[in-house]
Amino acid sequence: MKITRRRLFGLLAGASALVGVPSLWMSRMKTYDGPASDHFDGLTFFDPDGAPPKSLREVLRWQFGSKRQRAAWPDWAPSPHADTPPARLDGDKVRLSFVGHASWLIQTGGLNILVDPVWSTRVSPVSFAGPKRHNDPGIAFDKLPKIDIVLVSHGHYDHLDIATLSRLAKNFAPRVVTPLGNDVTMRSTDSTLKVEAFDWHDRVELGGGIAVTLVPTRHWSARGMFDRNKALWASFVLETPAGKIYVVCDSGYGDGKHFRRVAEKYGPLRLAILPIGAYEPRWFMRDQHMNPEDAVKALADCGAQAALGHHHGTFQLTDEAIDAPAKALVEALDAAKIQQERFVAMKPGQVVEI
Repeated sequence: MKITRRRLFGLLAGASALVGVPSLWMSRMKTYDGPASDHFDGLTFFDPDGAPPKSLREVLRWQFGSKRQRAAWPDWAPSPHADTPPARLDGDKVRLSFVGHASWLIQTGGLNILVDPVWSTRVSPVSFAGPKRHNDPGIAFDKLPKIDIVLVSHGHYDHLDIATLSRLAKNFAPRVVTPLGNDVTMRSTDSTLKVEAFDWHDRVELGGGIAVTLVPTRHWSARGMFDRNKALWASFVLETPAGKIYVVCDSGYGDGKHFRRVAEKYGPLRLAILPIGAYEPRWFMRDQHMNPEDAVKALADCGAQAALGHHHGTFQLTDEAIDAPAKALVEALDAAKIQQERFVAMKPGQVVEI
């Protein structure tokens, strides 16, 4: 494969959205400064039960290796669904609308909560290169109800989208809840964001009897050249009138202990939202992203009554085909003898109520 300067720049822009490739266009960033803990050494965060991120050499081997098999995605793959959510949802139900990738609108107890909101065309440090949308958001931005709370899981560009957060701040001024250090990233770009940062196992009251707890997950974080693991990453356990919802935006599987610990400490869980995409090649991705077989094991480990699959089909971050995660999920459920309706791969605009 011929490596032109243009191709190298474009691929690094795309890879930085996913793996924090050192980026020449990123200057030194302000980072978190706080006391050491069992997962922060005073300079960087780490997962005692995780794995370190891949090196630049491994990134280049993946991107430019002669044996790479990258499936071609269609330029545009529209979802057959589109949602116009209600202004509020009161009572003891939860309404979950899938926006796309890892973005959700969760309505419950009179609150409107967005998870990892991304309405941008690209997930990249630059607007002209990097992974681009293959379908529209499942909710048009101008169809959003008033947003009260935003949960941001970590700093990778496909999860922390400053452009979208700034639009939300301008329109709704929501509270933004995120793991330690991501507040520094957000405020350094937009000082109007009402962001609050928390550590693993912190429980945050959101109002109306709704609360969220940040829990460890097998992942990592970076946005530029000097900030690898300078901000924390997390999954969320959301307490609602219909039960607890476990929201996993990015995670490897490992030996499953992260999921079992959530079951032991925070269960029982009514629903799990689990990633099923961005997993090939496995030698590179297995420590940070689950494939559908891993996700089915994670469902069994966390003990949730049901699961919704996300993190697939919108941005081509890795090498599998656009429809591979949904097909592999069906096969993994059959192999595990789990009913198909217990774990559904979502499409943008689809809605689930519990």
